Amino acid sequence: GGAAASLGLGGKGTPVIAGHEPCGVVVAKGSGVADRQAQVGQRVMNFHYNGCGVCHHCRQGWSQMCAEGATVYGFTGHGGHAPYMRVPANTLVSLPEPLSFVEGAAISCGAGTAYNALRRMGVRGGATLAVVGQGPVGLAATIFGAAMGALVFAVDIAPERLALARQLGAEETIHSATEDPVARLKELTHGLGVEFALDASGAPAGRVAAVRACRAWATACFVGEGKDVTLDVSRDILRKQLTIIGSWTFSITGQAEAARYVADNGISLE
Repeated sequence: GGAAASLGLGGKGTPVIAGHEPCGVVVAKGSGVADRQAQVGQRVMNFHYNGCGVCHHCRQGWSQMCAEGATVYGFTGHGGHAPYMRVPANTLVSLPEPLSFVEGAAISCGAGTAYNALRRMGVRGGATLAVVGQGPVGLAATIFGAAMGALVFAVDIAPERLALARQLGAEETIHSATEDPVARLKELTHGLGVEFALDASGAPAGRVAAVRACRAWATACFVGEGKDVTLDVSRDILRKQLTIIGSWTFSITGQAEAARYVADNGISLE
């Protein structure tokens, strides 16, 4: 199970079972499923998208971008809020033995999204990283950023989230409801700005802060969904030689990589 929409509608307008980031144990498999695809008793996560399997995106493991349209388990296809869930064998991802089902569920959506974004940004040890928004995705980015050796500055409007971010590895926290996050981030970086900034808030103000807190030649990433943003293109982007990327969840191989990274580095997502 895990967080999901309370009720989705399937492709034919019929209700579907929610639950879009499940983990579990294989209890049965169809006659056409080979042992190397799945074995009874195997601990697995579910890549909660499935596409046509033959288009460019599907062949690269990005079936959520399927040219024919993807099934999203828990929203347009039956999900994990039930005793059993039937999925195609190609959507199974092995859950490393050290990881709990709770950790696997986190990796299967929010934490995996954060991991993929940081990898795409090229975050490295010793770099400065601002994470705007400390919900589940932002907190995971704080955990992973610290594990990768970055100096993480956590930004949020909620003091309790900032306190948790500090516990999970943030070097400094910034309460953006009471102080200017851009000014504070520049102060913490000797006036230069950060080398990497990730917006996980999805709020227009959060996106602006992430971009404007960046130094020249930096990289900003938008991962929070929805809404919009207004930027001064010359000042905020061009004349800083800024790279702005968007990152949407992860590939099925990226999910496996994130799980292995958590297991190999002894990171607790509980």
